[in-house]
Amino acid sequence: MQPEQAPWLPLPWLLLDKEGTIVDCNLLAQETLGRSQRRLRGQSLCSLFAPTSTVNQLLVRLTPHAGVSAHQLRIRATDTPASLHLGMYEHGISAVLVPEAHRTEIEQQSKRQEMAEAIARIALEMAHEVKNPLAALRGAAQWLSEQVAEREQQEALQRILSNVDRIRDRIDAFLQVGPRADVNMEPTNIHALIHEVSYRSPDIQLNLVFDPSLPEPLLHAGRMRQALENLWQNAIEAGPSYIEWQTRMAPTVRLPGHSGKVIEVRITNDGATIPEHLRDRLFEPYVSGKARGSGLGLALVQRVMLEHGGSVHIKAETGRTSVILHLPVKGSPH
Repeated sequence: MQPEQAPWLPLPWLLLDKEGTIVDCNLLAQETLGRSQRRLRGQSLCSLFAPTSTVNQLLVRLTPHAGVSAHQLRIRATDTPASLHLGMYEHGISAVLVPEAHRTEIEQQSKRQEMAEAIARIALEMAHEVKNPLAALRGAAQWLSEQVAEREQQEALQRILSNVDRIRDRIDAFLQVGPRADVNMEPTNIHALIHEVSYRSPDIQLNLVFDPSLPEPLLHAGRMRQALENLWQNAIEAGPSYIEWQTRMAPTVRLPGHSGKVIEVRITNDGATIPEHLRDRLFEPYVSGKARGSGLGLALVQRVMLEHGGSVHIKAETGRTSVILHLPVKGSPH
């Protein structure tokens, strides 16, 4: 990690001299350690983390050819657990700090991304292995229905056709979670998409809290509309009296592979709270806290966010649930 790259690193970062004294840091390090850049400069690494002996051992073990890490440190200012990763380069020592909560979130996002990619592979296999013979079965049933005249036989064939169509629709819904080859991005007004999917209901108070200065992110409008529709439908099905859409810039959020600005889209409702035992699994297909529904809505939302280089997570409290999207703001493709 070179010093000029540090301000946009999506983790707290410190630059140390060869004695372990801080000479520079990024904004996330200042926020995590609870000190300004001016106050951090000149501090020793040992003064920020406990136990001191573990930090000293890291500095002793560090060589130009091998980095070192410790996973059971505590930040002195906040008494919160964290991991510390050191690497040596020609100008000194680079230190990356991973707060425990952030590390857990990274691991969860990685797990969810692996799950999404596995689902995509399964979806493609289903397209070839199931849809083609299903189409042949429907064609044969349709042909038979044209050949027979007896009412009971016609009813039986219509039941076959109806069930074939139901299976096909189920597969089509599952395939929406799979990868898309035609995700062409264009500058898009996210507020217009939100307006399109949010229908008014006399039983629900709808609040729109938009930042009018928000830049237009590069989106595939159709896919993003699908994601927003699913979020809206999930909120409606929770039985709320109140739904709020909010957009804003997210200056402290960093997305992997993106060093620029990030926007946040948040939908909040006061309906039924998500059961605690389901919260970590809601992005898996067919996992739902509702008695009805396909259980594919949030899996689709996650797939769309991956396509756009963004992220999605849920914040659930008693009587209040928010789904939060983070999207990168990139330059025009033209």
